[in-house]
Amino acid sequence: MIKWAGTTYRFHPLFTLIMIGSALTGYFLEAATLFGIVLVHELGHLVAANGFGWRVKEVQLLPFGGVLVVDELGTVPTWEELVVSLAGPLQHVWMILLALFMKGLGVGVGSWWDYFIGANLMIGLFNLIPVMPLDGGKVLQSLLGYFLSYHNTILYTAWISMMLSTAIIAMAIMQFISGQLPLNILVIGIFLLVSNWYAYRQLPYHFFRFLIGRGARMSQVISRGTLAQPIVITKQRTMAETLKLFMREKYHLIYIVNDVGRIQAVLPEQQIVSGYLDGKKPGSAVSDLFM
Repeated sequence: MIKWAGTTYRFHPLFTLIMIGSALTGYFLEAATLFGIVLVHELGHLVAANGFGWRVKEVQLLPFGGVLVVDELGTVPTWEELVVSLAGPLQHVWMILLALFMKGLGVGVGSWWDYFIGANLMIGLFNLIPVMPLDGGKVLQSLLGYFLSYHNTILYTAWISMMLSTAIIAMAIMQFISGQLPLNILVIGIFLLVSNWYAYRQLPYHFFRFLIGRGARMSQVISRGTLAQPIVITKQRTMAETLKLFMREKYHLIYIVNDVGRIQAVLPEQQIVSGYLDGKKPGSAVSDLFM
């Protein structure tokens, strides 16, 4: 663990093992190059996050990139998350262009520049796979949030990530059967699968964090003026079920109707969120808030 410029950098055990293994097998230069590329990739995320005023707790370095540990969890504008997610892969563009320029000038060893370009392509493209916590997974989650409720967004992202992680493991096993030894792919696939299974188990906590930050986020939206997205429910629907219909970028007014479709009440979303967070049972009906 290293602390630099107020930010803690933590090396994931998987990254450390790969670095040590590379050094012991005579690939120290390649390992150092990989470390430099991953660090620049993650600094791209960090600079973008700091530019938006995010509270970055920690930077975890992985063999294929890294993860920013932040306090903002579904509480910032989606477009900010998209920019921060893409800021990492975009670093590979200028690094590849720089390498091509330097190689063209004849600076350094051409074979090293070839390795540098290949490593950038590998890390950059791998990070765009739509699997959490890769950048592609974060982009997928952000885009889904424009069309789905936030609860379904994080649920579907977790399922998609687990399925694709399983596919990566299956690909590694198929290569092993054919006589190859893709240990790196197998280890990364297992890591991604375990990470996403853990994220799936933590989904209620993730959603609860989203609800806690909902008030401050919607206050900003309302202060600028916005069109409300109506949610129509019956009075028997529970608060927990209703909250799962909330969309990240929409402010909601909840219309409660009776069995014949007549409106009995109209509640602002804050009333349901507050009722839920203030200790109402998740199974309590929304009608408990106005009857």
